[in-house]
Amino acid sequence: MTLRELSKDYRAAAQPIRQRLRELRQREKVATDEHERFWISRRKLVLGQMLQQLNELAELTEHYYERSYWRDEKYRL
Repeated sequence: MTLRELSKDYRAAAQPIRQRLRELRQREKVATDEHERFWISRRKLVLGQMLQQLNELAELTEHYYERSYWRDEKYRL
């Protein structure tokens, strides 16, 4: 498997997370219980972080071998 192929897998893995975030946003709008809204917001925070990392890794692996590509410092050794 090449890094470019791995990039496609990262993008595919991000899709269910995007869908779940949409569902949670809709659920949060209609939630009346403050406790439920709190846990929905916490879950959205965690899923948002996961989605951000998947997107960053997809971008990194897609362009890894391009000399002119600027890599984020947190993914450098």
